[in-house]
Amino acid sequence: MANQKTDSVKIIRFFLMASSAAFLIAAGLAPDRGEMITGLARILMSPAQLTKDYFAVGSVSGAFLNVSLVGFVCAAMTCLPGAAVNGLTVAAYFLTTGFSFWGINFLNMWPFFLGVMLHALARKEPFPKYVNLAMFATALCPLASELLLRYPNDAEVHGVTLTGVALMLVVGGLIGFLTPAMAAHSPSVHKGYDLYSAALPGVLLGLMAVAVLYKSLGNTVPEIAATLDGSHPGVVWGFCIIFFGLCVLAGFWLNGKSFKGYGALLKDTGHKADFTAKYGPGLAIMNVGVYGLMILAYYIFVNAIQGDALAGFNGVTIGIVFCMVCFGANGAHPGNVWPIMVGYVAFSYAATLGFGGVFPVNAQAIMVGLCFASGLAPIAGDYGWWAGILAGGMHYLLVTSIPAIHGGFSLYNGGFTALVIAIILVPQLETFCKNREQRLNAKHHASKQ
Repeated sequence: MANQKTDSVKIIRFFLMASSAAFLIAAGLAPDRGEMITGLARILMSPAQLTKDYFAVGSVSGAFLNVSLVGFVCAAMTCLPGAAVNGLTVAAYFLTTGFSFWGINFLNMWPFFLGVMLHALARKEPFPKYVNLAMFATALCPLASELLLRYPNDAEVHGVTLTGVALMLVVGGLIGFLTPAMAAHSPSVHKGYDLYSAALPGVLLGLMAVAVLYKSLGNTVPEIAATLDGSHPGVVWGFCIIFFGLCVLAGFWLNGKSFKGYGALLKDTGHKADFTAKYGPGLAIMNVGVYGLMILAYYIFVNAIQGDALAGFNGVTIGIVFCMVCFGANGAHPGNVWPIMVGYVAFSYAATLGFGGVFPVNAQAIMVGLCFASGLAPIAGDYGWWAGILAGGMHYLLVTSIPAIHGGFSLYNGGFTALVIAIILVPQLETFCKNREQRLNAKHHASKQ
């Protein structure tokens, strides 16, 4: 048993390092690779408030280089002696690298890591124990860039100053320090039905920071305005198909050159589930691949039904694909996510066609929203497809209203929306419906009579 756990840890670490290398290779192969370094420099020196597409801010190659650098740092942290490496580590890694296409960069992440290190020091515990939480603490990276480069201005970028550096380190460090304790309590709020559990500190601390740094001091919160690049379907499709295809093949090989057991994984509720421990790292990585290809197909489909299958594939799109697939080793799979997708499509069409709504299903805000609505997959897995459709639809209705409370500085906007939906919906489901275990027990009891 101990040997199996050790092998699983080694496989996960290698998988994360290989993924970081894949992003680096993509940077070197990108059509604008001549702008790789200058593009990265523009990314590091630009505000990152929602939503800043790093393909547009820097360059395609610069964005991939940024993702690779962030990925190598995160993967290296998992190699520290004593680091807890499991399905949640895969989630933390891909969520962080996914946001490195828009919001997180190689400069603005360090204050949060420092804060988590100080938390570990204050508790007299080793930092490697907090590696996963350190990655999750980067939710407010856009705020760090804001403090470094623009604060207290609401438009003009003044560049790096000593005051900006101090603000970034102090505020970012404090947020990183506070995040682990809040994240530890988050599951008790939603009972494990929101996979994006770290969204609770990620948004509430952002709300507090905006209140203190802007509202209380009379400063104006910068207007939330998206910066998006043109569509790069060849880059996005090519990278995702190759990356996730290799994940399927690697998982197949690690699973004894077999798909055996994957059917059972697809029937898992996903509630408080670590697929690497429950089914092995091979099937978990395989699921990341299958799930990733499903997500890509969904985004192609929703663009196609709006009239242009090639539209909208920018840095934000590829980022949300990886943010969405992040829980492919820790609770999400095609079997419990498809109802969320159906809910988004159904409610979008009902709102836009029936009631004149303004957010079609392929709008960037809604495509981002769906990514984090997938965090409600355990609801669909435990209570049934209809509950998943309802949860997805409710998320669609709420997600665009959340950014205002944190000034567009929290990347976990959609995950917090999922948490709110779970808080509203789960008590009703527990009161009026049976979960899977209760249904199976009732069926077993009935068969005995």
